[in-house]
Amino acid sequence: MGLVFRAVEEEEPGPKWAGLFAEYRASYLGWWAREGVAVRPTYLECLRALRTHMPEILPLWEELVELAGGGDREARFLSFYCPPRYLSGCSQAIWPGDAPLMVRNYDYNPRAFDAVLLKTGWQGRQVIGMSDGLFGLVDGMNEDGLAVSLTFGGRREVGTGFGVPLILRYILQTCQTAEEAAAVMTRVPCHMSYNVTVLDAQRNFVTAYLAPDRPTQITHVPVATNHQERVEWTSHARLTATVERERYLLQRLTLHAEPEDKFIRTFLRPPLYSLAFDRGFGTLYTASYRPRAGRVEIYWPGYHWAKSFSAFGEDRLPIVYPEASPSAV
Repeated sequence: MGLVFRAVEEEEPGPKWAGLFAEYRASYLGWWAREGVAVRPTYLECLRALRTHMPEILPLWEELVELAGGGDREARFLSFYCPPRYLSGCSQAIWPGDAPLMVRNYDYNPRAFDAVLLKTGWQGRQVIGMSDGLFGLVDGMNEDGLAVSLTFGGRREVGTGFGVPLILRYILQTCQTAEEAAAVMTRVPCHMSYNVTVLDAQRNFVTAYLAPDRPTQITHVPVATNHQERVEWTSHARLTATVERERYLLQRLTLHAEPEDKFIRTFLRPPLYSLAFDRGFGTLYTASYRPRAGRVEIYWPGYHWAKSFSAFGEDRLPIVYPEASPSAV
């Protein structure tokens, strides 16, 4: 099982983005309409939601819709408003050293993943992040030194709100600090439960527990796996070992004074590194974000991909996922 990761740079929305969307279009819209087109919000409902909650990026959405073909379904899909359910695994933590550093594993189904690291200058702000639906992000960082990453929150509830990848994009397009990001997450509705960790260049950080049926809770917890304050979906917790991963990370943060390279390598080994691809939660990559340096590094056992705002470089990297636990790297 493998993926080809691509690094794509395009300052303004244009032919590269349009080409990627055309490549993925059938998969995107097939997933979006899998429960029936009528189940999803109408174009006007999507427009009103964006205008109400994310007005700053409304012109960007309209520009991307045109590049995607200008159709009704494309517009509704790219709004990320009340999308179908989706679950992921994931672990993320803030390194306890002096320099701001966020490390995360993204655990998901490789057949439902863009595998595109996208560098953009949309609306005058530089952003690097791992794409979801080519508008949303599952993790990323902006030129102001704000980094953000998500994990699934481990709850079944679905409500009225946005898919969390667009909330991450919105944060990076409009915020400079963790405090500003916390304010966004408090007011913008999310359609499912997610944990979003934000770290800024001054090493201020928050982890927000987003939910569709209760107010967002802002915490200063430096670790997030796949539950919130307590386990509420027992079978999912057992499947993803969320409690075990959280305990492991908290122990490393409190009991071990270790250099950042060693801390990063722990994410490439069990219990954080997962090979549960048959259950849809295998580790697709490990990422480290260094906000002050404007640098992101993507890791796999035996591979390393380094990108920054000053030296990005478009390329491709094929990754074949192991069938057994990786050796130490």
